[in-house]
Amino acid sequence: MNYYELTFTYTSPVETSIINDVLAAELGEIGFESFAENENGLQGYISDQLYNVKGLQDKLAEFPLENVDIHFTETLVESKDWNEEWEKNYFKPIRIGKDCIIRASFHEHEPGYAYNIIIDPKMAFGTGNHETTFLMISEILKLDLTSKELLDMGCGTAVLAILAHMKGAGRVVAIDIDEWAYNNALENIRLNNTNDIQVALGGAEQIPAFGTFDIVFANINRNILLNDIRHYSECMKPGAFLYMSGFYVQDIPAIEEECKHNGLALLSHTEKNNWAAVKVQKQ
Repeated sequence: MNYYELTFTYTSPVETSIINDVLAAELGEIGFESFAENENGLQGYISDQLYNVKGLQDKLAEFPLENVDIHFTETLVESKDWNEEWEKNYFKPIRIGKDCIIRASFHEHEPGYAYNIIIDPKMAFGTGNHETTFLMISEILKLDLTSKELLDMGCGTAVLAILAHMKGAGRVVAIDIDEWAYNNALENIRLNNTNDIQVALGGAEQIPAFGTFDIVFANINRNILLNDIRHYSECMKPGAFLYMSGFYVQDIPAIEEECKHNGLALLSHTEKNNWAAVKVQKQ
């Protein structure tokens, strides 16, 4: 598969890291699969089959931050060994407290962590580099998952599903609508010897086939979450918990309102660099 690499730079008084976060979220809605930050802006990757210049220009014209002029250049990148690219340029081991390390198969093993997760990210999200993945992993580390039935929606690399399995969850289901992410999830599950995780390709329409759950994790984006909260509620057992991320702190009221409409109560939230994760419970 060939990809376009787009390099985005900005003319703006707004901090570059803030623009990067917002731009990545916006571009994810039109098919961009992976991003790498630099001091001048952002690099984004999208398959040549999905790349649409007009669609990109329309998205940039509607950019939600004021006083931001965005410039970009594009380069067609032929199919390559993306693991090698990540090893050389982007993906470094991620340590979350003293309990969990996320590393690629090409990194040296580091002893002393309770959960040592191998993720070969290819072009999918979910290595722990992004704030939302970090927040969700931090939530899982707090939980006693012994014998719990857990759903990971928008699983990406399946890092959340893998960690849940390692923490003793009784049944773990991982679902993603992107075929590239689905295949990457299967590969990472094999790498971590967590082969009884069930993986499905698709969206929320796949959930009913897997029954009900004690805990649901959904790290996607604001619009998809608002549309699918009703589906998550339907698959949750009474008293079950739902953890969601992929949106900003200012989006919490909209998320909470939709939860209320579906019998879910907001209990708490955490945040990192203006990204948020919420914990809600089915009444």
